Formats: sequence, structure tokens, C-alpha cells
Amino acid sequence: MKTARTKTPRRPPPKKPSNTSQKDPVGVYCRVRPLIPPDQECCIEVINETTVQLHPPDGCKVNRNGEYKETQYSFKQVFGTLVTQKELFDVVAKPLVEDLIRGKNGLLFTYGVTGSGKTHTMTGSPGEGGLLPRCLDMIFNSIGGFQAKRYVFKMDDKNGMDVQNEVDALLERQKREVQPQVISRTPLSRQKIEPEFADMINIQDHCKVEEVDEDSVYSVFVSYIEIYNNYIYDLLEEVSMDPIKPKPPQSKILREDQNHNMYIAGCTEVEVKSTEEAFDVFWKGQKRRRIANTTLNRESSRSHSVFMIKLAQAPLDADGDNVLQEREQITVSQLSLVDLAGSERTNRTKAEGNRLREAGNINQSLMTLRTCIEVLRENQLYGTNKMVPYRDSKLTHLFKNYFDGEGKVRMIVCVNPKADDHEESLQVMRFAEMTQEVEVARPIDKPICGLTPGRRYRNHAFKEELTRRLEERGGQINGESEEQSVVDVLIQSFPPLPTCELLDVNDDQTLPHIIEVLEKRRRIRQMISDEFNKNVFSFRSMLQDYDGAFTAKENFIHGKMSEKDKIIMSYKAEVERLEKKIKTLEYKIDVLEKTTTIYEDDKRSLQHELENQNQKLHRQLSDKRRLEARIQGMVTENAMKWEKECERRVAAKQLEMQNKLWVKDEKLKQLKAIVTETKGEKPERPTREKDREREPRVPTRSISPSPVPNIPPVHGRHRRSRSAGAERWVDHKPPSTVETETVMQPHVPNGIKVSVASEKALAKCDKYMLTHQQLASDGELETKLIKGDVYRTRGGGQSVHFTDIETLRQESPPGCSSRKRRSSPSNQPPQGETTESEWTDVETRCSVAVEMRAGSNLGPGYQHHALPKRKKP
Repeated sequence: MKTARTKTPRRPPPKKPSNTSQKDPVGVYCRVRPLIPPDQECCIEVINETTVQLHPPDGCKVNRNGEYKETQYSFKQVFGTLVTQKELFDVVAKPLVEDLIRGKNGLLFTYGVTGSGKTHTMTGSPGEGGLLPRCLDMIFNSIGGFQAKRYVFKMDDKNGMDVQNEVDALLERQKREVQPQVISRTPLSRQKIEPEFADMINIQDHCKVEEVDEDSVYSVFVSYIEIYNNYIYDLLEEVSMDPIKPKPPQSKILREDQNHNMYIAGCTEVEVKSTEEAFDVFWKGQKRRRIANTTLNRESSRSHSVFMIKLAQAPLDADGDNVLQEREQITVSQLSLVDLAGSERTNRTKAEGNRLREAGNINQSLMTLRTCIEVLRENQLYGTNKMVPYRDSKLTHLFKNYFDGEGKVRMIVCVNPKADDHEESLQVMRFAEMTQEVEVARPIDKPICGLTPGRRYRNHAFKEELTRRLEERGGQINGESEEQSVVDVLIQSFPPLPTCELLDVNDDQTLPHIIEVLEKRRRIRQMISDEFNKNVFSFRSMLQDYDGAFTAKENFIHGKMSEKDKIIMSYKAEVERLEKKIKTLEYKIDVLEKTTTIYEDDKRSLQHELENQNQKLHRQLSDKRRLEARIQGMVTENAMKWEKECERRVAAKQLEMQNKLWVKDEKLKQLKAIVTETKGEKPERPTREKDREREPRVPTRSISPSPVPNIPPVHGRHRRSRSAGAERWVDHKPPSTVETETVMQPHVPNGIKVSVASEKALAKCDKYMLTHQQLASDGELETKLIKGDVYRTRGGGQSVHFTDIETLRQESPPGCSSRKRRSSPSNQPPQGETTESEWTDVETRCSVAVEMRAGSNLGPGYQHHALPKRKKP
């Protein structure tokens, strides 16, 4: 019972058992077209057999350095303008035909700019056939004596091949002869060769493959399709012409067979038996191909054409007489000859309307082919596993099996050396040179059938020897001799007749003896006749019984057949319904694939936009972090600055309060001494000269790790020993100090430069110098160098007694635009020096803070801790 046909679910294709180490690169050849007219400017030069050089024409853009940029491209072989079609065929296409007859696939396509000679290379011209007629001629020259009869090989609808026996093939031939003759049923032997292509197929070379399997039979099937606006059309399909409402050609669908090979569903495949018949089929399809007149080419191809040659071969049986009826032993190889439409720029062709849409689809399909080649190259060079976008175009989807290891791939790059095509030729050369880096796995050799070789010729020799011997015996056949021997045996079973000679009238024995013999023969004959009639009757009754049984069985079979016919009709209806559903689903799948493509494009654009936004956010975050770090550094710096400023102000305030306290204490002591003094005794006031001799009265600044406000220095004159060497200075410069760049710079010998005063630095030095800067009343920068001596304090710290102040001021002389800085020592009097007036009252005498000297019995010693007050004018 025939089951309903259902669509199997998609599954990943199995890995090819080919050896990954045995790979061949895509063979790329270059052919340069002659210049027409020859006086045009040429931009392509053939360097050697494998290299061409392109140089820009006059007026073309040059490099930045003003020199012309000349580029060279290398190919497997370069064919110049004088090469013939035969030389090109022997190098490029002949190995593909040899592989076709050995059961391997091949793909050959021409690529180039419009008007570069692709169609001429593939088809040829009158008197000089191209690659296609030469391939057909070589195939039929090789298998001419081993071709099977028509319809022995029969194509199915699933890209498969069946073998019919001689009876079925004969019935098929008779059936096709009765039907109306169309392209797929009319042999060329009944027609005349068209004069249009008679010269193209008149090839005198008679090239053939030397090693052909003589124990196999072959059949050639051809088909011709075009890919127009990314739709597939069958150029050999016969469509009934309706003059009122003509039907447009229907596009075909790509499908995948059980071996995961791509094929065109419903494509017409014609069985041909000669080169003339095959090229006639091609020429009729060529007339239906879409061409148009453009600015650059009078007959520009507006579609990609694909001429496919299938060679089916099957071995003979063990007797070498008939084809082996096993489908597994059939080998089907295919050679695809592709004439790609030329890439073109619309600004040069001035295309509009349909021509513009055709050019866009042509360029899009060629761009998809370039993308597939680039992804394949990247996967092979860098070990990546990117998906090759075969489905983006019908052209790449149809031939994806070739790039996956189903056969050899060859490409002929056709270029026009005229200067106008220089820009397009550059793009073509780059793509062609990159294609050479793609490697294709070698196809697997066909399995051996296992029968004895040479059986075809042994069978022919046996038939010839049998015919010869029969002719020697008179030409009788075995059936006639057996029939004659049976008749002789039957005649010999009768009694022999006596002699019938009567010599005497009175002889009464001869006639009775003859009568007796004849009577005996009559009885034997009657007995044989009765036996024969009896056998006939019994045989007749037996035939009637058989006839009745056969009639009953026939009626039963007819009943069963009617039931089966009903089931078959229901199955056919179900199959038709499923086929319609399959077509609907395939249409939906195409729509979904297009929608998926649109969504994927949107997804890629959104992902790209998202990546840009993420990068922008990362940059903003990094800028924010840097800004935060900068602000944090400024905050920390300001905090440290203000902390130091607060510490300085607190220390100054503590010192001021301590000085005030000491002043009050001294006033109290002076008042107490004045009160306790006798009236007659007037204390002698020490003069300033004596005070200077006794003790230098200078301001004091104490620096201690833990300052005690009321602890005076241990001894005002206790200095560390200077026997160790020269004096050492502490050069205290705050971080905010501005370089004065004056001529008279202060020279600090053996100095320790610090930004913050510390006890450790003071402990190592004898002198102290503080640099202080402020703005003067006139807006100029004023720098003060406050110098002092370092002493030890009673609390274990260090005390600084300031002894001198140097002031550096910068002034601009009148009438001068540039500021010249100068340094001048200050003319201020020493801080410890006061006016010459005598101390006449307690207020004046107590205006200077004093400090008691430890262990002194001579009264209070005077030591200045602040600058004297200025008298009011």
C-alpha cells in the first residue's frame, strides 16, 4: 500500500567523510579581453603567466605623495588577449569534464564587470565555440559507444535517479512518441540543426577522456535556469500560450534532497544523446533569457544563467547484457556552468526603472557571494565557526554544496582593459585574489561495483561466436530441430508398409497383407486419436476449471483493485492537499526568512547602537570617576590646607595669648616691685645698649610636639656646639609659595628644604628661615624671609628665636610694560630695637614682654617675644 508522502523535519547535515587534510583551493583564472577599438587607453598589463598589473589612467586620483599607485594581482594562470578558446578549455574546463565522467561534481563560473566577455567565454562565437559546446563535445566523444537507450534512466521528483528495464523503457519511448513533441521529448535527429549555432558546435578537436569505464552505460541530462531578481525561472519549461490572458513564468523553489544536496524542484531535465541535441536545447533556452541594451553593453545579461549537465551511469550485470537493476549502484555527477551577470554602476549605465532594479539585485547577489567567500576564508584562516550566509541569495544557496566539499570549483575572471572600467576592475581583482585563499575539500571517489571487468566485450564475443556456429549448421534453431525429431519418432511408431508390387494376377496374399497392415495402422491411428480426444477433453475440462477459478479470482481481484483504487484516490487527494500545504508552508517559510532577515538586520543595527551607547556610558563613567578623583583630591588638598591654616592660627593665637599673659605677669611684677620699693631708692633703668649686651631681644617662635604655654626656654643662650662644622639651615617654604625668579636669590648653605616645619628637621639644624608671601598695598607680590636661631626648650622641644627679616619686593618702573623684579633688603630697624626715649612710666616699661631667666639672681631678664608697638603719630 502506498503511504502518504510527508515532509521530513530538518536535521543538521551529516559530516562529510572526506579527508580534511586533502583540500584544494578554488582555482581562479584571469582572461583579458582585447581592446575595441585598439587605440583606446589601456589600464591592465599582463606581466607574466600568473600576474597582471593595473595602473590608473590619466586624470585618475594619485597618492598623497603625488605618485601613481600601481597594483599587481596573482592568479593560477593569466590568459592574454591572444589566447584561443581551445587553450582556455584545455586548462580550465577539461579537468572538470574528466571528473564528471569519473563521477565527481564540478562548478565553473565566469565573473567580471559588464561587457568584459563572460558570455563570449562561456558560449563562444560562430566558428569558435566556447567552453559550453566544447564540454558537451568532449562528453559525447567519450561516452558515445556506451550510451543507454532513451528512458532507461528516469529522473524522479526528488533529485534522484531510477533504472527501468528494457520493456518499460520501450513502452516509455512509444508513449512519448505519441504525445505532442516539446523540448523535452524531441530528439534533434528528426530536426535540422539551426544555422545560428551550427558553426559553434562544429568542433574539429574531438577531445575525449581516455579512461572510460566500458562496463557501464551512460545517459546525459541537461537543464537550463536563470536567476532573475533573486527568483529562479526554468528556461526550458513549456508554457501554454494564451493570447487573451498570457501567464507569466512561475518561479521555482529550492529544496534539499535526502543527501542534503540543493536542487530546483520541478525543473525540466532533458535527456540528450548528442552534442547537437544538447546545444539545441541550450540555444532555445538562451533565446528566453533576459537581456537588455544598456549604455555600457548592447546585450547586457540581466540575470545569472546556470546550465547544468547531469551524467547518470550504472554498471552492466554479470552477463554484460543488461543494466544492473540496483538503485544504489547508480552514480549521478553534475557539471554546472554559470554565466554571472556583470556588476555595474548605475551612474555609468544611467539605469532607470526596471533596469535600475535589475542592477540592484545583480549587485546584491554578487555582494552576497563575496560575503560568503569572505566568511569561508575567515573560518579557514582563523579557525572560527561563523555561519556562512548562503540563504541570503538564491545563487549562493544553490551552490553551497560545492563549497562544502561536493566538487571542484573554478572561476574565470574576465576583465576589460579599457580605462573607463579601472575602478570596477580593481574591485573584481581584489575579490578574485581573495577567493583563491578559500579551500574546498576533495570529493569522494565513487564505489566499485565488484563485478568482473570486461564483461561487455566478452558478451559481444560470445554472441558473435554463437551466430557463426549456427550459420555453419544451416541456420536451424533449436526449437525447429526438436519439433522435427518429435514428428520422426511419431512416424516411426507406425508398422512399416510392405511392398506393393503385384507380379501375378492370381496373387492373393499381397493385397490382404497390405489391407491387414493398413487396418493395423488405422487402429493405431484411431487409438491415438481417441487418446488425443480424451486428453483434449480432460485438458478442456481442466481449462474450464482453471477459467472458472481465474474468473473468480479476477472478480475478487477487481473488487480488491476497486477498493485499492479508492484508497489510492484518497491518498492522491491527501497528497495533493499536502503538496498544496507544503507550497503554502514554503511560501510562509520564505516570508518568515525574509522577515527574519529584516529582524536580524534591525537586531544588528540595534546591537551596534547599543554598543555605541555602552561605550558612550563607559566614557562618561570614566570621565565622572576622573572628575570625582580630581574633586576628591582638591577636597583633600583644601582640607589639609585649611587644617594646616587652622593649626597655624591656633598656634599663633596660643603664642599671642601666652605673650599677653607674660606681659600681664611682668606688669604685675613691675607693679609689685615699684610698690615695694622705698621712696628714696629709685631703680636704675637699664639702657637699651645694656639690654642688648645682656640678652638679644628678638621675637621668639617655638615649635614643639606638645607645646606648653607657660614653659619658657631652658636657657636663652644655650646653643648646640658648632665645632662639628658649618651652620645648617632649615629652609621652610610652604607649598603655596610662588617662585620669584629674581636676580638676587637667597643662598642657603647646608639647608634642609621642608614644606611643613617639623621637630626632626629642627633638631638637625642651627638656623631657621621661613618664606612668607603676601600682596603689598600697591598690589605687587611681597616676599619676606624671616630668619632665626634654633634653641632647645625645657619641655624637650625646639625653640626658634627670630633675629632678622628680609623683604623682597617686585616693582614695575614707570613707562615700562614688562615687570622687572628686584630684591632689596629691608631698611626696617631690628625688631628688638625701640625708640631712644627712656622708660618713664610703668606702661611704657611693661609694653614689652619679658621672660625670667632660669637660675638668675640679678632680677628679671628681658627677652622680646613680639614686635614693639608703634607710637601713634
